[in-house]
Amino acid sequence: MDPLFSLKGRVACVTGASSGLGRAAATALAARGARVVGLARRAEELRTWSNATDGDTATVTGDVADRDSLPDLVRKVAYHFGAPDILINAAGINTRQGADEVTAEGWDATIALNLTAPFFLAQAFVPAMRAKGWGRIINFASLQSRRAFQNGISYGASKGGVEQLTRAMAEAWSNSGIMCNAVAPGFFRTELTGPVFANPDLAQRHAMATCIGRNGEPADLDGPMVFLCSKASDYVTGQVLCVDGGYTAK
Repeated sequence: MDPLFSLKGRVACVTGASSGLGRAAATALAARGARVVGLARRAEELRTWSNATDGDTATVTGDVADRDSLPDLVRKVAYHFGAPDILINAAGINTRQGADEVTAEGWDATIALNLTAPFFLAQAFVPAMRAKGWGRIINFASLQSRRAFQNGISYGASKGGVEQLTRAMAEAWSNSGIMCNAVAPGFFRTELTGPVFANPDLAQRHAMATCIGRNGEPADLDGPMVFLCSKASDYVTGQVLCVDGGYTAK
């Protein structure tokens, strides 16, 4: 394996690793030599991922949106392989409520998981990264970080915040060797995008909106994720990488 892209010896924590793009990211990092702790709410799905994944993996069950539980979750993550060098904030929620139907509960849950949790989890892991002089924080932005979709006002607000949060993290922590970036996926078939792919015509319209002519597959995220987590990205920070087949280019 090219040392530039190797993750051997690194420890990664991936939230939302029980399914979707979080699971894909956790699997890709383990395949490149990282010891990976998957963190999510669903214990059985996490065990299934860990058992099916080559490499050193461990699981921690918990809700990163519950701020009171974060200190305990941080300790549990570090218990397995030590404090992580890499944090991937992939856990997310999309309530798909129209602007006139948005509830306080739906808004608060969206902001708590998509925007608040990534910051406070990163804040908790930064001291150990700073002590090593090396770290990677990867947030999940979205097409909706920069454009509006129907029934996406709370989700879009949270993901717009993630883009600015990523820049602010980079400004705060990159001089300690901690590179902070985000990926903005296009339409991938996951649990979160289930309503889109349940409508074949809608899914096809999104595919045709790309330059490539298809929607994303989980493996399409592997290369960008490994790049942002490895030595290859030593001089890349505060950036949002659109992994969308050219959706935002048209």
